[in-house]
Amino acid sequence: MYKIEPHLHTTHVSRCGRLEAQEIVAGYKAAGYSALIVTDHFNRTTFDYLGLDPAGKGDRVGAFLEGYRRVREEGERQGLRVFKGAELRFDECENDYLLYGWADELLAEPEEIFRMGISAFSPIARGQGALLIQAHPYRHGCTPAIARYLDGVEIYNASPRHDSRDALAVHYAKEFGLIGTAGSDCHRNEDIARAGIGTERLPSDSMEMMRLLRSRNFRLLKNGEVFEP
Repeated sequence: MYKIEPHLHTTHVSRCGRLEAQEIVAGYKAAGYSALIVTDHFNRTTFDYLGLDPAGKGDRVGAFLEGYRRVREEGERQGLRVFKGAELRFDECENDYLLYGWADELLAEPEEIFRMGISAFSPIARGQGALLIQAHPYRHGCTPAIARYLDGVEIYNASPRHDSRDALAVHYAKEFGLIGTAGSDCHRNEDIARAGIGTERLPSDSMEMMRLLRSRNFRLLKNGEVFEP
């Protein structure tokens, strides 16, 4: 079984991240993982942290992907596959959405993205084949989005610093037939490999990784072991 982390952040892009690329890859490699999805925060706080104007000119998505590139390069050195993701937050509320299988052009105008909200963004993302999973939908400050705007929800979030009330997320996913994922929400060393998914095949790129998530052909992992929420 291949172990994959679908929810992690780097200090290179996410203000709340504490780990550099080498630490991330070495930690997950030691824990027996085969792949990672870098989901740095795509929100106004990140753009402030990077000193970027979301309404400005230039390759803002390229700057946002710096953490992903560094982890991918380190993964190539250490033999770990690394895929592209993002964790979006819109101006309308404190909800966070994990985005998988997206082309750079989808996020090319950050100011427009932040202003549009989930109801406007969802059909655009889906029209381009991307996958939207709401992260920790019942954590304090968050509310589950209307199900028709989502492909799935994170039903197990392993962050030790938050109560994500995962049982409610499990119920929500079952009620509306949504994909359910598990993630470490890795920001610090103690977060490494606390959760993830297990698969029988290892995707070759970010788009194939998205299709695997969409297929639901995976198991949930807690501390490296398969579990049923």
